Amino acid sequence: MPRAKRLYLPPPEAEQRYLNLLLDPVDACAQYKPKFGTDEDEGVSLEQFKIMYGEDPFYHWVGLDSDLMYAAHKAAGGMTSIYRQLGAGVDHLFRAIIRDSLLLSDDQVAWTYEIEKEDGTRARLTLDARIDVEHITRNSDSRERVVDWMKRCGEYLGLPSEHVARLRGAVFEARQGYKSADAKRQAADMRFGMNALIEDYLPVVSIVSTQASQSVIRRYKNSKMLVITGVLADDDMISTYAFFRKIVGFELDAFFQRNTDAMRKRCQKVLAALLTPD
Repeated sequence: MPRAKRLYLPPPEAEQRYLNLLLDPVDACAQYKPKFGTDEDEGVSLEQFKIMYGEDPFYHWVGLDSDLMYAAHKAAGGMTSIYRQLGAGVDHLFRAIIRDSLLLSDDQVAWTYEIEKEDGTRARLTLDARIDVEHITRNSDSRERVVDWMKRCGEYLGLPSEHVARLRGAVFEARQGYKSADAKRQAADMRFGMNALIEDYLPVVSIVSTQASQSVIRRYKNSKMLVITGVLADDDMISTYAFFRKIVGFELDAFFQRNTDAMRKRCQKVLAALLTPD
């Protein structure tokens, strides 16, 4: 298969921009406050919690009106928030790298589809990234790599040969991980996969960690959706990092390795904030 002759190496300002796209959403988690069943948009402060639990006779009697209880709630909700916001950061990073590496515009890297909601109204949903072969006009090597990759992926997924020949590109849902087998999330993914295939795009779920449910991966593959994960392998049909290196022309794993100290420092600062009561 054709390989990237020259990898895209971002200048220092772009490298920092990519890092901020990934981590800025996570930084916001340091301000997380639990709601304790209230309607407080910004959550409940430690002082408010002490009043609320201190004035509850039973919770006061058993000793739950303590800083440690507040910290436990803060940490539990904050962990969920970290995973969610890290996922948002991965979305932003994924889209920016594909756009910059393949010399695409914001409009070209975007893909939307429409669904009917339960109340009968219509909603337009946006995927994290798109690669359309017709949009790759400034680098014939890149276009050739994408076409070859799509053909191999289509055959790997068992798509009919005539459908493989019609594939015009790929659309991506980017994730930091996919450990749960949440039925609602799966239904949404299957819906995007069906709409993508109807429009002759290859549907791809791209995960940057190795935390992925094997049962979900199997179900998606059976539905003709490609799932690539954060395994450090050389196969661009199973590894997100191999896909970026060989097809997009960007060493995503090397980017993470170069910036591991900065990423760990920022994430650990957020974790420390979440594990203290105030």
